[in-house]
Amino acid sequence: MSPRPVSRFLERLLTFRVKPIEQALAEREAPSTQLKRVLGPVDLVMLGVGGIVGAGIFALVGTAAAGDAARPGAGPALVLSFLLTGAACALAGLCYAEFASLAPISGSAYTYAYTTLGEVVAWIIGWDLILEYAVGNVAVAVSWSGYFCELMRGFGIEIPRYLATDLRTALGDAELLAAAPRVWGVPVVLNLPAAGIIAVLTALLVLGIRETAWFNAAMVAVKLAVLGFFVLLGLFYVKPENWHPFAPNGWAGIQTGAAMVFFAYIGFDAVSTTAEECRNPRRDLPIGILGSLAACTLIYVVVAAVLTGMVPWHELGVAEPLAVAMRVVDQDWAAGIVAFGSVVAHTAVLLVFQLGQPRILMAMSRDGLLPSFFGRVHRRLRTPHVATVLTGLFVGTGAALASLEEMADLCNIGTLMAFFLVCLGVIVLRQREPHRPRPFRTPGVPWVPLLGAGACYWLILGLPDVARVRFALWLVAGLALYLCYGLRRSRLVRGPV
Repeated sequence: MSPRPVSRFLERLLTFRVKPIEQALAEREAPSTQLKRVLGPVDLVMLGVGGIVGAGIFALVGTAAAGDAARPGAGPALVLSFLLTGAACALAGLCYAEFASLAPISGSAYTYAYTTLGEVVAWIIGWDLILEYAVGNVAVAVSWSGYFCELMRGFGIEIPRYLATDLRTALGDAELLAAAPRVWGVPVVLNLPAAGIIAVLTALLVLGIRETAWFNAAMVAVKLAVLGFFVLLGLFYVKPENWHPFAPNGWAGIQTGAAMVFFAYIGFDAVSTTAEECRNPRRDLPIGILGSLAACTLIYVVVAAVLTGMVPWHELGVAEPLAVAMRVVDQDWAAGIVAFGSVVAHTAVLLVFQLGQPRILMAMSRDGLLPSFFGRVHRRLRTPHVATVLTGLFVGTGAALASLEEMADLCNIGTLMAFFLVCLGVIVLRQREPHRPRPFRTPGVPWVPLLGAGACYWLILGLPDVARVRFALWLVAGLALYLCYGLRRSRLVRGPV
């Protein structure tokens, strides 16, 4: 390759090409890609709560309190972990709210970065959001399967372990492998319930956004009722001595707990991916984002306080801590109700995450950074059906084979990096376009966004080293894909096609 093409290639790569907000707003109005505008502020808050309250509070809260072989637990100070993580998410949420009102487009953080920090950073965030939505949904589906099997046992139905266990766990279980059926001598082990629920929700999402919102609202009502039931009944079995020592592993345990329960807050930003389906996005998106965050933080703190008061913190390192807490106090009937509530809660989270990912892919496809078929919208249903089905296939396959913890950590670090860059993006755009009308303004700029970015970095430090290594490898793979495809086919360079 001659020096001139090499220099032009490096110039295109290193130039932070920024997409004008006006161009992004104009592209969403193309008749072939328009979505139905049917969502109001209540719908958005319910979607936010639906996406937030799930595996984090029903499953990972136990490990965050008790810790594991590699990480110290927060103990009863888990309530502080939730408050700290909630505060970090609130700082990022304020930045999301400003961008959402400024550029109400389905691309969420990807679009916000494209209009402020440039195409390369936007690609990195879009690649990170795949970790949040698709890979995160693998973790939620695996957790859903555990609670679903527990619920079925309550009805006397036992699902064979080889049909409800991920492949990695099965490889270390000789007894399970021996019991599994074989095809051409290879044991058949997969998490069938996890893959099955993804298939059902994918079909619902293809049908339409209004149907999705109704179904989500019903599930949110059920899971909040179950958590309220847990708190009210659990208060009768709280033993104050279980709260001592309050922070058995000190600040390190609180930080680790905060990093782990961050997974319990992922989902509020999914509200911003519905921007093109809102009736009044500039007003309603900030309400949906901040309202759902505030409600969920309050719920989490109360549930964590009751849980650690019912059961000694070091006994909570189980897959279904809320249900187990009810069994510890001899309320098996209540454990069944909690298991049912968890299945419903996980289903809502799965639904919202599956809703968000195709819309990110659609936005990236519009910009030429992904193939055009990701941007196809069904003529009658007005949903991104191709991206939705492909996301369902990816998540369903991953959920059938992967384990919860490794997926949750990878999801956390990808999401935190996206939040970090959104916070910086608010500062950049305020400097670049200070007079642009902003229906919602993040207070205290630049200090609030800087605190948000710092909080995200602090939470990243609380994640295990292996998660950071995997994330680095994920970024390398993403940049390789960008160099091979997106850099050459970007519509910002080539112009509309």
